Amino acid sequence: MNPIAAPCTLAAQLVADGHATLPMLYTPAEVTALLACIESAPAAGPNFRRSQDVFAIRNVLGEIPALWPLLATPALREVLSALLPVGGHLTKAIYFDKPAQSNWLVAWHQDLMINVDRRADLPGFGPWTIKADWVAVLENTYTIRLHLDDCDATNGALKVVPGSHQRGVVPPETIADFTATPTVCAVPAGGAMLMKPLLLHASNRSTSTRPRRVIHLEFSAEELPAGLAWRERRPVVVG
Repeated sequence: MNPIAAPCTLAAQLVADGHATLPMLYTPAEVTALLACIESAPAAGPNFRRSQDVFAIRNVLGEIPALWPLLATPALREVLSALLPVGGHLTKAIYFDKPAQSNWLVAWHQDLMINVDRRADLPGFGPWTIKADWVAVLENTYTIRLHLDDCDATNGALKVVPGSHQRGVVPPETIADFTATPTVCAVPAGGAMLMKPLLLHASNRSTSTRPRRVIHLEFSAEELPAGLAWRERRPVVVG
């Protein structure tokens, strides 16, 4: 099993800063297997988006079921046991590939949406697309961004504002007030960045010849009210 930070340390850092980095969650051999699995999958359908700037697969575990057994290693389960000691479920999975020399950037924002399977008129949700906005759920959600390439400021590493997740939903017109001195979260291949969805984050255009391939996973122990269900719910075994 790959070495993981002490559970209390990891959980405490996420509470205080809203993010943490695990430099080696997967071995080089495990990363190679993950990439081979993704690259061998048919790249067609409504969940696949491809352009010169990005290749993305939404609901990637639904599109590539063979990926989950490769992701659900003892090391990942150890991390999840630290974050969700009473158990939980995966709620979203996306694959991103920011190619070399991509001009795609992501402006400062918080992740304010959760994926649900249908629209339901319930207090605290809306505006509606196929997603719902519910801050209480987001506050108890954890994102794990698994990096399949070395990632730094030159190829789109995330910039974050530590502690900004504690401010609730930040009005868009005030976001610039908090982003003058961000932290760049460099992560080696096989490492992971953990973050809270309400953490302010952004990424620059790539200026290097290296790609940035990431598997974005979201986990929660929250149960949604009657009438709603997680669109990509998948139970996870912790410990």
